[in-house]
Amino acid sequence: MSRLDAIRTIDSSVVKIANNVAYNALGNVVKYDADAATTVEQLLILRRMRNAKLAETDWWASSDLTMSSAQTKYRQDLRDITKSATSLDDVSWPEKP
Repeated sequence: MSRLDAIRTIDSSVVKIANNVAYNALGNVVKYDADAATTVEQLLILRRMRNAKLAETDWWASSDLTMSSAQTKYRQDLRDITKSATSLDDVSWPEKP
């Protein structure tokens, strides 16, 4: 996850970041909200962390296995984390069964 990815989420015209200055394809400076970019960046990092935790348990959902209710709840809680968390600081990760 890069700062450029976060800023592109806010403004898709940005193609380059240099010294915290964003530029479009024509080389013009693009103004962006630095606080919003930081928030987007943190939420994208959170999503990647969440996806890694889900990937660790994907095998639980194999067709020849039946997940326990605790396993099902854990995976759903992970999916729901991006609905409730607004930054990396306020994440409360569920306990893996």
